[in-house]
Amino acid sequence: MVKSLRERLSNLHAERVATWDPAVLQINIDQRRRLVEEAEPAQWIKVGDRVPSFRLREVDGGEVTLDDLTAKGPAVLIFFRFAGCPACNIALPYYAEALWPGLESLGASLTAVSPQIPERLVEIKRRHGFPFQVASDANALAGALGILYEFDEPSKAAAVAKGSFIGETTGTGDWLLPMPTVIVIDRQGRVAFVDVSPDWLVRTEAEPILKAVRELTLAPVA
Repeated sequence: MVKSLRERLSNLHAERVATWDPAVLQINIDQRRRLVEEAEPAQWIKVGDRVPSFRLREVDGGEVTLDDLTAKGPAVLIFFRFAGCPACNIALPYYAEALWPGLESLGASLTAVSPQIPERLVEIKRRHGFPFQVASDANALAGALGILYEFDEPSKAAAVAKGSFIGETTGTGDWLLPMPTVIVIDRQGRVAFVDVSPDWLVRTEAEPILKAVRELTLAPVA
């Protein structure tokens, strides 16, 4: 039985509670709580909206476009933060295990999208051997979809104190990252399903995504 994504991410948080400095952990918790409290869903892309045309760089070379992704079936986009993000290194392997086989059988594509530049982003695809595309967005598409967030001041200060700057890690030069987001796009380029999570330790399970794709392809439910 495949362990749920919620359980996997809960285990990550429990490990942090057991091993992290309490003050550092609290900054992390407060940032996630603040993002939830201050979220503005009205700004996010919604079901029925048309997805703006995009052209992304795939980490193995070439480009990923909306037209290409929807040419033969529905497209699933999964926005994540960056290659070294611990939660992303739990979520994406889960999707490779629990989501990708079903999507492939339904004739749907899967693309994981991060703002990180391809030369750095490729590392996560290599590490896990993902069978799906991983593409670099530079925050243009995520910004158009309304799903970006900025580090709060305590998080910025903590990062600077460690000699870290997320804009250097991603290559974007700013403090912006996408909220974990799943979008299912139909062949006409419209959103059929969307789930945005301001808290990056709360992410979409595979089954709701598969259900949305099945409904688009009129495939029978297993």
